[in-house]
Amino acid sequence: MKSGISVLKKIETVLGGFDSSNYVTERKWASAPDGVQIPLSIVYRKDLVKLDGSDSLLLYGYGSYEACIDPSFKTSRLSLLDRGFIYAIAHIRGGGEMGRQWYENGKFLKKKNTFTDFIASAEYLIREKYCSKEKLCIEGRSAGGLLIGAVLNMRPDLFKAAVAGVPFVDVVTTMLDPTIPLTTSEWEEWGDPRKEEFYFYMKSYSPVDNVNAQNYPHVLVTAGLNDPRVLYSEPAKFVAKLRELKTDDNILVFKCEMGAGHFSKSGRFEKLQEDAFTLAFLMKALNIIPA
Repeated sequence: MKSGISVLKKIETVLGGFDSSNYVTERKWASAPDGVQIPLSIVYRKDLVKLDGSDSLLLYGYGSYEACIDPSFKTSRLSLLDRGFIYAIAHIRGGGEMGRQWYENGKFLKKKNTFTDFIASAEYLIREKYCSKEKLCIEGRSAGGLLIGAVLNMRPDLFKAAVAGVPFVDVVTTMLDPTIPLTTSEWEEWGDPRKEEFYFYMKSYSPVDNVNAQNYPHVLVTAGLNDPRVLYSEPAKFVAKLRELKTDDNILVFKCEMGAGHFSKSGRFEKLQEDAFTLAFLMKALNIIPA
């Protein structure tokens, strides 16, 4: 610590001819509707990406529980990057990346900041020619799945494909049922809908309650039959309502794992199979691979 010298002691071995010098990371800032600057973490393979608006991009978001979605290395992500995808994380309000106030301004009666921050991030990436609407994919899990469901209802025109993993999409119904083990503690995050102001605010963004007769992107929704945090009935209900009301012929897949809980199937290779399924869905939606 006194010398300030950093010494590399160990580095993870990545098979397949991986060379870190082929990739570049960036930190950008998108302006939210209220002027707040939203940080974005971006990575791509510099010899494959053109940055002229023609590249494919996957934007990830969470934005709840004061969780920090730190940029980290993931070997399965190379499958996308080596096909010319850009990968980005929007560090939206509701998370904890920018301090306690960042969280406070993305919960309770300010929850919609989470969604508008994400939309502003997507618009920034399009405006700066990282991608176009026709090449922009989005992903979120759990409370991040709520984010995906909400922005799909708000701006379905902005995205080509979306992945909502075990999404918390039936907010009002779930939060009105105190017999569900997590509900009462969750009131500290979303509010108690037995109070009128919270009820109507939550209903105004709850994905299930806001599905409309409009065109939606290609959508993959996943669930776990044994999920104790987001009951499988929530994503199933969301998909059923989308099937009933949406006015397009885009792909809508509901994939329920019969042996999984909230964090997907156990086992290293089983998790990789799930990642492969998700990536194959995105590439099919973008016509990178055939049916």
